[in-house]
Amino acid sequence: MRTIEWRSGKVVTINQLKLPMETEFLEMQSYSEVAEAIKTMKIRGAPLLGAAAAYALALVAYHSKAKTRNKLIGELERAAETLKRTRPTAVNLFWAVDRVLNKARSLNGSPRELAEAVVMEAEKIAEEDAAANRLIGKHGAALIEDGDTVLTHCNAGALATVEYGTALGVIRAAVEQGKKVRVIATETRPKLQGARLTAYELKRDGIPVKLIADTMVGYVMYKRMVNRVVVGADRIVQDAVINKIGTYQIAILAKEHGIPFYVVAPKSTFDLGHKAAEIVIEERSPEEVTFIGSERIAPEGVEALNPAFDITPLKYVTAIICEEGVIYKGDLQSLKPTKQ
Repeated sequence: MRTIEWRSGKVVTINQLKLPMETEFLEMQSYSEVAEAIKTMKIRGAPLLGAAAAYALALVAYHSKAKTRNKLIGELERAAETLKRTRPTAVNLFWAVDRVLNKARSLNGSPRELAEAVVMEAEKIAEEDAAANRLIGKHGAALIEDGDTVLTHCNAGALATVEYGTALGVIRAAVEQGKKVRVIATETRPKLQGARLTAYELKRDGIPVKLIADTMVGYVMYKRMVNRVVVGADRIVQDAVINKIGTYQIAILAKEHGIPFYVVAPKSTFDLGHKAAEIVIEERSPEEVTFIGSERIAPEGVEALNPAFDITPLKYVTAIICEEGVIYKGDLQSLKPTKQ
């Protein structure tokens, strides 16, 4: 099942805040609705953010009443700025917005022709993500052995992409090849994407999964309950992987215990024109830490720190798996830097 779809002037996607208790579909007709859904994490997951942002611009073009090409371009540019302010860290969003804008700017047709081209480009981005995830799964499955127990963090499954998934796509592909694979999923505080979303996906697909608190990672590694770590990424830069908060400590523990640590992401997540020190790490509301849902868990007046992502230096990464294959950290330097 696709996580996001274009339906004749509407963008339809799953409200991820309601899972696993309720499956609610959002039907959005304006870019501002998509921007709000991204900001509030109804839509989340780096590759999905790219597709959603592209579709948001498609909504602008599809519903525009602009009479001239320049006016339509102006509408797209204003929407693009709003979208870029929603989540500052995941590079896929910026990549997709710029790709759609550049497509529109490169054309000299009527507003209707530009609108058709923008919608087609957004659809192309979504199709490419779905195809990339299948290739990623195929490449990554070769690194998973029959009988492995794989630890994963946050949610890098079908819900984080257009379909199939990145880190969970590798696990799915291994299972489809007939390998027996078990998964240990971290709960992933403070938004609990592992407990709510990863466990939901794996249970739905019949893949054995055990849920652990984030603080249990060292224990399960010490007890040799894990053979591999497979995680997603929100941005891959020259010297590091930026992913959900908690990834860095898992990588250190994996290295200490001699466990391979794999990062899985499409090329749209690569930002090799930058280094980690240049990247803005999103700070989210302290209430995500002091509350679980609507229930306060900390005394009133207690301050909380809530960075959404952390930075894992490449020395802790065994390999990066993308649609082009398996890239070991020493090979990253051979890739062409692309300034975002």
